[in-house]
Amino acid sequence: MMEIEIPAGAAGPADVHHGLHSELGALRGEHPGRARNPVIKVVELGWLEFVKPDLDRAERFARDFGFVVHSRTPDRLSLRGTWSALPCLIIRRGRHARFVGPTFVAESVADVRRLARWAGANALPLQGGLGVQLTDPSGFPVRVVAGMDRLPALAEREPLDLNVGTKPVRLNATQRPPQAAAQVQRLGHVVLETTRFRRTLEWYLEALGLIVSDFLFLDELRDRGPTMAFLRCDLGSVPTDHHTLAMHLGPRVGYVHSAYQVTDLDAVAAGGEHLAAQGYRRVWGIGRHIQGSQIFDYWRDPDRMMVEHYADGDLFDCSLEPGWAPMSASGLAQWGPPVSRDFLGGKPTPGMVSALLKALRDEASEIDKDVLKALAKAMAA
Repeated sequence: MMEIEIPAGAAGPADVHHGLHSELGALRGEHPGRARNPVIKVVELGWLEFVKPDLDRAERFARDFGFVVHSRTPDRLSLRGTWSALPCLIIRRGRHARFVGPTFVAESVADVRRLARWAGANALPLQGGLGVQLTDPSGFPVRVVAGMDRLPALAEREPLDLNVGTKPVRLNATQRPPQAAAQVQRLGHVVLETTRFRRTLEWYLEALGLIVSDFLFLDELRDRGPTMAFLRCDLGSVPTDHHTLAMHLGPRVGYVHSAYQVTDLDAVAAGGEHLAAQGYRRVWGIGRHIQGSQIFDYWRDPDRMMVEHYADGDLFDCSLEPGWAPMSASGLAQWGPPVSRDFLGGKPTPGMVSALLKALRDEASEIDKDVLKALAKAMAA
């Protein structure tokens, strides 16, 4: 968890339009973006867990992407970043590549016990601390832990000094960023797709105390509520990442991508050059997002899982209310190349068609013909 001091007197509701955080705020009666009395408030996203069939191949990509190997056995690979107080990726050997679920960190073991009582689950010892395993309404396994042994930071290069406008800081010196793999600092966020968006959103707000930074809605169906939410940890007056978890309504339930912070734009760009030289495929980038403002670059790993390098993301404290914006493909970036078809989901496959038909038949699903039509229109905009 990164702590940053902010000026005294910054508490209190902030105008959603201030600094153009979002051009739109909520209309009367729309979702407030936070629970009135959450069970606990998690403080960070600890790690993500995956299953992959080839750990040697997974390790090669991980090193090329910029992770450090924390530990390795024949059946388990643990990866960290330079800032990571916990390993940020756990990859276990299995027959088919898949995302297992996220692990969040609670402030204390007392919070883990409180959450376990609320969910009717057992809190169990885990690596020097305590953890509880839950399942969100979409079916994702969600672990919450506290009291874990923490790792020391690793050495990394400093951010580059930039000569900006009338304030040059680099004199009689050149700029030569290393042509090498980026150094991942930490896990930033995970993005999930769900057919049960509203129920799942409410669960994360109530159970884990996450709060919404931005909502996206389908322009013609705003009266049906948001269809995407960018959620951050509530650390009170301490600013935290614009989003730790993002979720959007779609015809499938599953992992979309995960994002990892690097030190600056040159790390994003040089890290991308290194990945391209190793034969990996860029999905989309380099560009700058609107919601979150990150400079981004998306890649596929050898198992076609999408991962993101990013730098320069927004940090919000608890005072900022949710922004609202219409969902559209063109609204995904301030600048950069046009969003790729691969990023938006690629060509339909038999598996995607099967998932869509299942969602349409599921009474608990929020997917119907009107939503599908509006989603298709938004992604073509």
